[in-house]
Amino acid sequence: MAVQTVIEAVREAMREEMRRDDKVFVMGEDVGKRGGVFLSTQGFIEEFGESRVINTPLAEASIMGIALGAAFRGLRPIPEVQFSDFLWPSVNQLVGEAARVCYGTDGNLPVPMVVRIPYGGGIRGGLFHSQNVEALFFHTPGLKVVAPATPYDAKGLLKSAIRDNNPVIFLEHKKTYRMVRGEVPEAEYLLPIGIADVKRAGSTLTLVSYGLMLHYCLEAAEVVSAEGIDVEVVDLRSLRPLDKATILESVKKTGKLMVVHEDNLTGGVGAEVAAVAADEAFEYLDGPVTRLCGPDIPTMPFAQTLEDAYLPNTEKIAEALRKLAAY
Repeated sequence: MAVQTVIEAVREAMREEMRRDDKVFVMGEDVGKRGGVFLSTQGFIEEFGESRVINTPLAEASIMGIALGAAFRGLRPIPEVQFSDFLWPSVNQLVGEAARVCYGTDGNLPVPMVVRIPYGGGIRGGLFHSQNVEALFFHTPGLKVVAPATPYDAKGLLKSAIRDNNPVIFLEHKKTYRMVRGEVPEAEYLLPIGIADVKRAGSTLTLVSYGLMLHYCLEAAEVVSAEGIDVEVVDLRSLRPLDKATILESVKKTGKLMVVHEDNLTGGVGAEVAAVAADEAFEYLDGPVTRLCGPDIPTMPFAQTLEDAYLPNTEKIAEALRKLAAY
C-alpha cells in the first residue's frame, strides 16, 4: 500500500492505462508541458510524447468533437475539461451525440471515452470556477457518471472507466485533490462502476453522499455518535448507474434517510435518491426523507462568508442528523 492524494491516484490510473494500451491518450488545455492546471498529467509528455498528450486550444466543443471522432475510430481518448464551468460549449457533443450513438447504432458503434471534469466549490473559485454539473449528466441516459471521493476509489474507478466502451463523465472534486489522502494498493486493481460503498456502518439512520461532501458526512457522523446517534454513511461513488440496492438495503435497516450534496437542491441527485426510497422502501421509513444541499442560487459566491453559507459542512450536517434522529 502507498499513501496518495486524490490527484496522485488519478495521475497514476491514467499513466498505468496509457502504458497498458497505446490506444489511450489524453487531450485538453495545458495538459502537455505544464502537466495540466492541477498537474494531473505531470510528466506525461516526456513519457508518452505529443502524439498521445495533446495540447488543445481553448475550444471545448472542438475538444469533445475530436475525442468523439477518435472514439468512433477505436481509440480511447481522455479529454479533460479544465474546469467544469467551461464545459457548456461541449454539451451537444456529449449529451446530443456521445450519449446516443451506441443506442442509435444498435450497439454497433461504442463510444469509449472518459471526460475528466474537475468540479465543485470550497476553494474560493467564485462564479466561474466552482460549478457543480452532475445533475445534467445524471439525467442523460447513455452516459455513465462517476464521482469518487477517495484516492482508492478514484484510481480503481478511473481505470475501469478507461476500459469501458461507454462514454463516462468522471467528476473530480477540486478540493479533494490534495486535501484527501488515503491508502492505494501498489498492485493493479479495478473497481466496478455502479456500485456504492458503505464507508461507515450504522443503525440509527442512513446518510448518502458523494465527492467532497462525503468527508464532511463522515466527520458529522463521528460528532453525533457521541450523542448515541449511529449513522450509516453510504458513498454513491457512481451516480449513473445509481446503486439502488445498496441505498435500499441501508434504508430498510435504519428506517431513515438523509442525502447531502453541494449541488443545488432542486432537481439534484438527492431528489432521485429520495424518490427511490419513497417508491421502494416507504413501509420501512420512520421519518421524512431529508436533503441537505446547496441553495437554489445560480452559482457559488466568491466571498468567503458567502461560500461558507452556500456549502454544507460538518456542523450543518450534524445538526440535520440530530433533527432527523429525533423523529
